[in-house]
Amino acid sequence: MAKNDQIVVKIAAKQQLTEDVVGLTLVSLEGELLPTWDPGAHIELTLEACTDAAGNIDTENVMLRQYSLCSDNRDCSQWQVAVLREEGGRGGSLFIHNQLQAGDTLKVSQPRNHFPFKPRKKCLFIAGGIGITPMLPMIQQAETDGLDWRLVYLSRERSRMSCLDKLASYDQSRITLNGDKEDGYIDLPGLLASCDSETSVYSCGPKPLLDALEQQHAEQAGQSDSWSLDIERFAAGPVDSSGGAFDVVINSTGQRIRIPEGQSALTVLREAGIKIPTSCGDGVCGSCETGVLSGTPDHRDSILSEEERADNDYMMLCVSRAISPELILDL
Repeated sequence: MAKNDQIVVKIAAKQQLTEDVVGLTLVSLEGELLPTWDPGAHIELTLEACTDAAGNIDTENVMLRQYSLCSDNRDCSQWQVAVLREEGGRGGSLFIHNQLQAGDTLKVSQPRNHFPFKPRKKCLFIAGGIGITPMLPMIQQAETDGLDWRLVYLSRERSRMSCLDKLASYDQSRITLNGDKEDGYIDLPGLLASCDSETSVYSCGPKPLLDALEQQHAEQAGQSDSWSLDIERFAAGPVDSSGGAFDVVINSTGQRIRIPEGQSALTVLREAGIKIPTSCGDGVCGSCETGVLSGTPDHRDSILSEEERADNDYMMLCVSRAISPELILDL
């Protein structure tokens, strides 16, 4: 889970995949192989400038944005990501769509994986919109391993489905494409009724889809034929900033900083001059992930697994707080 150094890559190609999705192919500057990665991994792009809602470039801000790797993880000569244009977003996707061009260079993180693929014998992939991207390497791995897999790809319209070319080589009987406009809404309980104790359900997509899946999973928990669920969220719900004050100790300097009630540790530490990368601010991206050397965090993110939360080795400073009076952080 430790963060790695950034590397510089070149945009070898920029392709319009759908009306509102572009694909970027990234390669090393020297033609060397890029670091290896496993299905479910993402990289973090450092965008040196961002555009506001009017399309103006804000050169004062540097933004971090995370995108799932959707290429063949066995091919380290290139990485591929797909980016949805979000007109009402925070500017990162607009910058990528409007400003970045083939030949440009980017600083990116090495691959990180908060959505690891550890399936049972059977897999049901449920992708919503741009959530297809982390599914693609997983499907490839499932096919290679001879697993019994199915994909249900959901979108408002079929014309908005990206990366369909990457699915063309598979047995199409395993794949269901469902556009709400053309096909109506999917019967989620009916879809999940065929899952059993040998089934892993993996999903990435908008909040309503993932909330519905979590509700269905909770209702069948403890049954003998219960299936497993692993999800990756684009955005979390409202940030819970409740909780009492606590102290943070910066291990490298010994500086002690009080985190007041109702304020995030990330905000207070950055105001104190401590440089901590940040992007989403609501516990879904992992940019502010920080090592915990002592103390017990109150985890409120949407990233760490139950096992990782129990280990208490890392925390997301933007949303998580402390159960213990003090946390010593690896800063």
